[in-house]
Amino acid sequence: MPQQALLQQRKSESEKSRIPVGVAMSGGVDSSVTATLLKNMGYTVHGFFMALAQPDLDQQIDRVKKVAAHLDIPLTVIDLAAEFKEMVLDYFIQSYFAGKTPNPCIICNPRIKFGRLLEEILAAGCDCMATGHYARIRKSKDGSFHLLKGLDAKKDQSYFLHRLTQEQLARILMPLGGQKKENVYRMAAELGIAGVHGDESQDVCFLKGQDLNSFLAGFLEKDKGEGPIVTLDGQEVGLHQGMHCYTVGQRKGLGIHDATPYYVVALDPQHNAVVVGKKEDLWQRELCVGEINWISGKEPDLPCDFLTKIRYRHEGAPAHVMPFAKGHYRVHFHEQQLAITPGQFAVFYEGDKVVGGGVIL
Repeated sequence: MPQQALLQQRKSESEKSRIPVGVAMSGGVDSSVTATLLKNMGYTVHGFFMALAQPDLDQQIDRVKKVAAHLDIPLTVIDLAAEFKEMVLDYFIQSYFAGKTPNPCIICNPRIKFGRLLEEILAAGCDCMATGHYARIRKSKDGSFHLLKGLDAKKDQSYFLHRLTQEQLARILMPLGGQKKENVYRMAAELGIAGVHGDESQDVCFLKGQDLNSFLAGFLEKDKGEGPIVTLDGQEVGLHQGMHCYTVGQRKGLGIHDATPYYVVALDPQHNAVVVGKKEDLWQRELCVGEINWISGKEPDLPCDFLTKIRYRHEGAPAHVMPFAKGHYRVHFHEQQLAITPGQFAVFYEGDKVVGGGVIL
């Protein structure tokens, strides 16, 4: 059952009273259009804003209050800063100093946004939670839920949502999953909220344009600073100013002169070393994943081939997935992939359907 049909079904199931929906609002165009659409469909809409570690928190609260007032809907600010620090911010910082490249949004979604915030929304008496994500949720005849790519391939956010559970998907609406971004801007104008919502955010919420290296430097331990840059055969070719400043595939900022450029091919936290090689050294065919979440709630019949994305902007490539050890899976690509990065996430697809995914070990 498509998302729009889910919306209509939930509406028709309650003829005597309008269904209360909690909308996760940021003040941006996507959540603002989501709230407006639901209100115009007859839902009782209540806005919720997460106060996390945003450096411009006061400005964001002011912005979302203006949107809620314009839409004439109540707004509740939920303080989740402590939980966010414990579950997301600490993970983000510790990952970089462990030589991994984290993805905080993937961790935040199941634990904070669709975890703690969803709990607060349901506790407030809402039937479900809606967001402005570009992804789709479909309910099968057997009552199970599927997570699908958003219709707009450029804005599809299903990669970031692959750790959601059946229980969470059953309580979530994503009305924009079947829309293209340009249509959302058009709808904002038609719905009378153009100029009320804020700009679309492109940054990690707790950075907001702040330089990543400068942010991490505030948490740097003395023994995590300067260290060697070494080649794959162990030759020292330079010094780095902190392993957290580098990620696999990086070319700029190495300061190594050679006939052909060097790239970061690995990070060695045990020796506080940045390992470099040539571009051909970045190509690999296999990876290992752990901490797998299967959307269905159970492991599919393996081994099996899935289209596998190794980062958000990766187009995806066919790969053979098989159990490797307890809780670990081996992913063998049909063709070599560039810059497979520990700490990032491998997400498995069958067509538009997200099967699951896990962290690259």
